[in-house]
Amino acid sequence: MEPIKLIVILGATASGKTGLAVTAARQLHGEIVSADSRQVFRSMNLGTGKDLAEYHEIPYHLIDIAEPGTEYNVYRFQQDCFSALQNIYDRQRLPILCGGTGLYLDAVLQGYQLVPVPENRQIRSELTGQTQEQLQHLLLSLKPEQHNQTDLSDSQRLIRAIEIAIAEQQQTLRQNPLPTLQPIVFGLRWPRPVLRERIALRLKQRLAAGMIDEVAQLHAAGISWQRLEFYGLEYRFIAQHLQGLSNYNDMRQQLQSAICQFAKRQDTWFRRMERRGTRIIWLDSDTQPLERLLDHLQSSNFLISGQTP
Repeated sequence: MEPIKLIVILGATASGKTGLAVTAARQLHGEIVSADSRQVFRSMNLGTGKDLAEYHEIPYHLIDIAEPGTEYNVYRFQQDCFSALQNIYDRQRLPILCGGTGLYLDAVLQGYQLVPVPENRQIRSELTGQTQEQLQHLLLSLKPEQHNQTDLSDSQRLIRAIEIAIAEQQQTLRQNPLPTLQPIVFGLRWPRPVLRERIALRLKQRLAAGMIDEVAQLHAAGISWQRLEFYGLEYRFIAQHLQGLSNYNDMRQQLQSAICQFAKRQDTWFRRMERRGTRIIWLDSDTQPLERLLDHLQSSNFLISGQTP
């Protein structure tokens, strides 16, 4: 089977990825597949920055496919993503993978060999009652390369990570091979001071559009404060504000600062992707990135039949 030609557009939060992906899709008879770990959830629009109004007539995939409060993980994303990519390509349209969740992007571009891991009651029963230090030691003995420090600092995540590590050791064969990809990866970037300004403006707009009300409605629908904090910075800080743990100004300033720090961590992940062999063609957002993207596609003979910039 021939490889799936794939355009990837990645970048930090508020970098303008969606706008670029939409204009590229319009030019290239394409459809967009979201690579965002939170935009899969319904009713979580402002807090996840879905920007649905930007898509207009362009079809999009892997947005609003899961209920808030349910688990959606990298394994499910990889399966759903490859299914969407194959479906788009089979219809002779060009898939454009767009997002900033580095783990999700890596899972597709590197073809992670993942296995589904349901809850194992026996393992959980055996681990319940062990100290956090004991759980850390066990996880690191199973996965010495463990680099997710969040897993190491939270007992529930430690138990889940151990559960996954044991299952991965037991399941060494994959049931179905992943489709082969022929990707070309573009990264969108701004000078850091400009990106900070864009983050501040976007946060102001989302708060004005009712992001606090969105979080309050999710809690009223049965999502616990603790679970809301799991869904990322916006939900964490606003949930704390709604519980009376911070006033509005402190919440906004702390959230803005945290989002800027998150953007730095995204850049760090993208640099790690490059070190591991993913070639990223960086486009400066203030120098006509669409034209540069289309020129590169033409010069590399990447376009398939019927696609003309």
